[in-house]
Amino acid sequence: IKLTRWNIIFQGTQPHSIKIEGDITLGGLFPVHSRGPAGVPCGEIKREKGIHRMEAMLYALDQINSDPDLLPNITLGAMVLDTCSRDTYALEQSLTFVQALIQKDNSDVRCSNNEPPIIPKPERVVGVIGASGSSVSIMVANVLRLFAIPQISYASTAPELSDKSRYEFFSRVVPPDSYQAQAMVDIVKAMGWNYVSTLASEGNYGESGVDAFLQISREAGGLCIGQSIKIPREPKPGGFDKIIKRLMETSNARGVIIFANEDDIRRVLEAAKRANLTGHFLFVGSDSWGAKSSPILDQEDVAEGAVTILPKRASIDGFDNYFTSRSLKNNRRNIWFAEYWEDDFKCKLTRPGIKYDLGRRKCTGEEKIAQESQYEQEGKVQFVIDAVYAMAHALHSMHLDLCPGSMGICEKMDPVEGSQLLHYIRSVNFNGSAGTGVMFNENGDAPGRYDIFQFQLSNTTNPGYRCIGQWTNNLRLNAEEMQWSGGDRAVPDSVCSFPCELGERKKMVKGVPCCWHCELCDGYQYQLDELNCDMCPFDMRPMPNRTGCRSTPIIKLEWSSPWAIIPVFLAVLGILATSGCIITFIRFNDTPIVRASGRELSYVLLTGIFLIYLITFLMIAEPSAPVCAFRRLLLGLGMCITYSAMLTKTNRIYRIFEQGKKAVTPPPFISPTSQLIITFILIGVQLLGIFIWFGVVPPHTIIDYEEQRPPNPEFARGVLKCDMSDLALVLCLSYSIVLMVTCTVYAIKSRGVPETFNEAKPIGFTMYTTCIIWLAFVPIFFGTAQSTEKMFIQTTTLTVSMSLSATVSLGMLYIPKVYVIIFQPEQNVQKRKRSSKAVASTVTSQLSQKDDKQNGESKTEAVSTDPSSVVHFSLKQLVIVSLFNHFR
Repeated sequence: IKLTRWNIIFQGTQPHSIKIEGDITLGGLFPVHSRGPAGVPCGEIKREKGIHRMEAMLYALDQINSDPDLLPNITLGAMVLDTCSRDTYALEQSLTFVQALIQKDNSDVRCSNNEPPIIPKPERVVGVIGASGSSVSIMVANVLRLFAIPQISYASTAPELSDKSRYEFFSRVVPPDSYQAQAMVDIVKAMGWNYVSTLASEGNYGESGVDAFLQISREAGGLCIGQSIKIPREPKPGGFDKIIKRLMETSNARGVIIFANEDDIRRVLEAAKRANLTGHFLFVGSDSWGAKSSPILDQEDVAEGAVTILPKRASIDGFDNYFTSRSLKNNRRNIWFAEYWEDDFKCKLTRPGIKYDLGRRKCTGEEKIAQESQYEQEGKVQFVIDAVYAMAHALHSMHLDLCPGSMGICEKMDPVEGSQLLHYIRSVNFNGSAGTGVMFNENGDAPGRYDIFQFQLSNTTNPGYRCIGQWTNNLRLNAEEMQWSGGDRAVPDSVCSFPCELGERKKMVKGVPCCWHCELCDGYQYQLDELNCDMCPFDMRPMPNRTGCRSTPIIKLEWSSPWAIIPVFLAVLGILATSGCIITFIRFNDTPIVRASGRELSYVLLTGIFLIYLITFLMIAEPSAPVCAFRRLLLGLGMCITYSAMLTKTNRIYRIFEQGKKAVTPPPFISPTSQLIITFILIGVQLLGIFIWFGVVPPHTIIDYEEQRPPNPEFARGVLKCDMSDLALVLCLSYSIVLMVTCTVYAIKSRGVPETFNEAKPIGFTMYTTCIIWLAFVPIFFGTAQSTEKMFIQTTTLTVSMSLSATVSLGMLYIPKVYVIIFQPEQNVQKRKRSSKAVASTVTSQLSQKDDKQNGESKTEAVSTDPSSVVHFSLKQLVIVSLFNHFR
């Protein structure tokens, strides 16, 4: 067993350092003290991160030096320095490590007796263990690389240190923050978050960690940053309150990724509590937070649910036994142990030159660590031990290669060449103090192995950090073991925008791929994908959830519809009435009233009226090619037949009486046969147009999806209809309208014919009423062209108008005759012919009254002054009446 020699050096050239003698000396850098206030390099002692870690190096050296299989007959010494958690101060201290490598010219230096001075040669340091903070390691690494001194850190995790073009002599037994950042990205994604903010303490550790997180999140995609805030080294008063306000500017980013030192973490939690935001922020802390209690002391309610990450570690039982057995008597090699003792036991030692604090009890020196004070092994102790052992294993391998069979240091290792030692360091592979492998990759980084913790406060018998998963190149997270503020098991949201509902598309916010506004695919659009809507095909409408399209329902006018019931009712009544008239006329075909009404044209006219009523059923029937053909044929034909016959009648009456005023010879074409021929010629024009239409455009059905296509697609319908547009319908009826107007003109012209001998006035009344009906039809029919009920309204309007027209014609011309035939048969007989003198007297009287009104003369004067005129008009009218009665 090798004997370790140690010595404490207090010389001014090496302040705040421990020197342990050995064959090979290793340097050590530890933050024994915190950063001091302005102008003071060092502050209060750091019990865990300082003393625990430093003692871990001393413990490892004791274990190595007592191991006969590792560096046999070679003793490792140490030179341990305090960095005071300040990079500039650590740089000054680290110059001690390179003094032996700096050549000094002392030729001009003489003692008082003119003899050359005897200057002791500085101890040569072959490698350095440390430092702790990344900013300190970076500063020191820049110096050590100039002198080819390898460096192994136990806590520095900044990704920047993986750059071997700048820090080629730097290695570490902890994984870099790039691994940690990858693990944190995986944690954030596993919880379904896509919108977070970042907090970083100013310096290499915080800034590099956040930069690595940002870079990895950008490469992975699907993760956006709300705020990226840097905490200044020296925050101004109220600075942390401003940080919380900035975080709340993107309040949806509840997840906060924090790479910060313990003090900054604590002050962030305090500011969140002052802002009454307990439970709002969901912290994901780096290894600087880890499973420590100091950052969350008195802020447990704010930190509840915080997920933290820590390199996989284990408590080293051997170190616990070693450290708890330390006392002021057996640990004199640690020059800072007395200061630790005072702080740990809250007592005061009596030391020369130091005033005794009356407010604190005096230390006895017999206190027991972990029995009279709170003790918990600091988390990086394992890595300090592994770093020392890595250096020892590298030296052991180097000794085996360079000094085979040699006991102790051979010439090839005196001095130890730094570049060679670095090669052996990178090649080590052994089981560390916790049983896990210790090795380095090409960048000098250790593999990424992390434990994932969550601070849980509610619904647990032991509030504190609970391990909820691991990360070793991939994440294994036990989500069922997680709980959040108030003990809630559901993972809170930290998203910029919540998922859109079905049928909504994402309208992305420019420059922020995780933020969007949800827009409904409105109208006849459906959701094509999460970013786009598209129009449904013309014959389809979107599904209720707008995820696709469905067929538009096809409708037609149903017999049970209110729009059909009224027209059908009118048509049925009309058909019954028309049939009754036809049957009556046939039954009493040779009676005077039937004969006087012009039997042949009456039957034609009644047939037209019957067809007008019949068209109602064709307009309501389900469209098909035959139905459409009959619609085209009968729609205008019924009216054409009716008004052709009526026009022929009025024209005949007008020509007979006009001819009677000029001569006693009858006008041409007034016989029944002639009248039928004229009527059928007029009807033939309509039929010719219809058959030409059949040839050009054969009748067929269409489905009109435009007619009932309201803004709300739920009410969209396809209308099954015949291929007859509004214009085609008007053209189909236009010829009948021309006949109707012409008939009306003749009715007006014939209004002066004596009432006793003509049908002109009933026909006139019929045409006047019919014109009014159709004048009312036009605005109703065309005014509903934009209505969703267009087909129903127009069909009902058309059929009702036609039925009313037919009813007017039937009621004015034939119902009175049928009434007389059936209910007053005594008037339906051949009356005794009046004498010519009586007829002449009647006609003369009527014409005299008409002339008197026109000339302003009295009837008496006309008759008395011109009796010959009476005889003249009487004979003329007798001829007209005879002709009229003959051709009836």
